[in-house]
Amino acid sequence: MKINMEKNSMRKLFLLAAVAALLVVTSVAMAQDQVTITIWHTYNEVSPENDMLTKTLIPEFEQQNPNITVNAVAYPYDGFRQALLTALAGGTGPDLARLDIIWSPEFAAQGVLAQLDTLMPDFKTLAAADFPGSLSTNAYQGHYYGLPLDTNTRILIYNQDMLTKAGIAAAPKTMDDVSADCDKIKALGDGNFLFSDGGTSGWNVLPWIWSFGGDITDANYTKATGFLNGPKTVAAMEFLAKMVSTGCFSDGFIGSGIDTWGGYFGGTIASMLEGPWLYPTAASQYPDFKVNAALMPAGDGGSISVVGGENIVMFNTTPNQDAALKFLEFTQSQDYQLQMSTVGQLTVQPGLLANDYFKNHPYYPTFLEQLKTARARTPVPQWNAMEQILTDAGQSILRGESSAQDALDSAASQIDALLATQATPEPIPTGELVTPEAAATAAS
Repeated sequence: MKINMEKNSMRKLFLLAAVAALLVVTSVAMAQDQVTITIWHTYNEVSPENDMLTKTLIPEFEQQNPNITVNAVAYPYDGFRQALLTALAGGTGPDLARLDIIWSPEFAAQGVLAQLDTLMPDFKTLAAADFPGSLSTNAYQGHYYGLPLDTNTRILIYNQDMLTKAGIAAAPKTMDDVSADCDKIKALGDGNFLFSDGGTSGWNVLPWIWSFGGDITDANYTKATGFLNGPKTVAAMEFLAKMVSTGCFSDGFIGSGIDTWGGYFGGTIASMLEGPWLYPTAASQYPDFKVNAALMPAGDGGSISVVGGENIVMFNTTPNQDAALKFLEFTQSQDYQLQMSTVGQLTVQPGLLANDYFKNHPYYPTFLEQLKTARARTPVPQWNAMEQILTDAGQSILRGESSAQDALDSAASQIDALLATQATPEPIPTGELVTPEAAATAAS
């Protein structure tokens, strides 16, 4: 009897030890499976889109994938590209990033992006669901290095109360209308402007250049001479210079620091070009203000605006490839796309446009109409350098320091030299990691 009791005790001891060992192995395995991935983005930390990402969508993903934690880090746009390049050079970059579509070819050329079309078995299915134009910004030398995340364009946002006060019945539909409305707005007194914008980058001036019928390069992106300095581009820049010099447009174009949004909502700026992100902000901060929208005023080239948007990319340096790809795929889900659309981040999936949310939407239809003719900025690795040349030329022209023809002749020559070296984009800079706080300080 005593021997049997001892045997039973031994069995229980062995059983307990086995269970304990199994628990240890399970807990170790679970601990090993726990992964934290980081995504960098440029949503303002205090914004509806950042709240949607961090308070709704990321928690939803983490609930579906309890072994993955997602750390979202916000950077100011002006310092973001440099922060990413510096971090990647030091091997300390994030797993994923929300990249401006104009940067994707450059980062792909640097060899820092993962080829998604070779890594994701269902890449073709995901890609087929996107707008072809948005998807194309991820292509480089026969492969795809990202997927579209959101898209947008700029439309004419105007203050009808201010126009009415000036005796103007409706927003300008043509460039001739813009010219005709100038004196009426100026008659309201100093500090009142028909239009305002904040610089001479491609984002700012390309809608005017394209609508005038001008361009930056030929269709194959091989040369700027004959296009950037062609008569229609020159005419567009001369038009902008005249509008600024006569006080019809604000001097925000040339760096005065004027608050365009503040002037618009304050009743001193009649119109501006803006994207869908304006509406959620207007609803929360100016709930009684009536926002009106129209297409970009048309010129000889039509009504042409600029395509914006972001891609989601994964970096080669990530040690968490499987987890990062899971989150990347999550961003392509209809749930993610629809919820981000509710805060101004327009979906990249045309199949979603049949959803009642879009069919009955109060402001997306104007953006969708503009997207039919909107164009993307030159999709080459040198775009960042090209844009700086364009920006500098625009500043010289609008400040009256150079004629449009002379400034654009020089700019075209410089861009021709850049396009001749498309295989050798600027090197990744080295240096200390730029934190979001440091980037914000540098941008201010």
